[in-house]
Amino acid sequence: MENITWNDFAKVELRVGRIVKTERFPEARKPAYKLLVDFGPEIGVKKSSAQITDLYTTEALLGRLVVGVVNFPPKQIGPWMSECLVTGFHDAQGRVALCVPDQDVPLGSKLL
Repeated sequence: MENITWNDFAKVELRVGRIVKTERFPEARKPAYKLLVDFGPEIGVKKSSAQITDLYTTEALLGRLVVGVVNFPPKQIGPWMSECLVTGFHDAQGRVALCVPDQDVPLGSKLL
């Protein structure tokens, strides 16, 4: 593992957002959902693709808080342009569990 400096870490904009729209993404190579995530008035709503179909349904994701990287450049994923990276961890079976705040915090809050 390579060490980074505090300045390296400070460049990553990890922000809290709320999932406001979900839909299946059948064109994706691996099972995924299309997400719209509201990161508050400063950042706004951003699009993401997330391979989280093993543990979550589209309905269960609506309204959930997530942690996302909002300062990556947009990335084309099939016909969908992803504008942020929703974060998560692989469990023992390789399924992705979302990284989420355990309390309600304002949208757009930055991870410290």
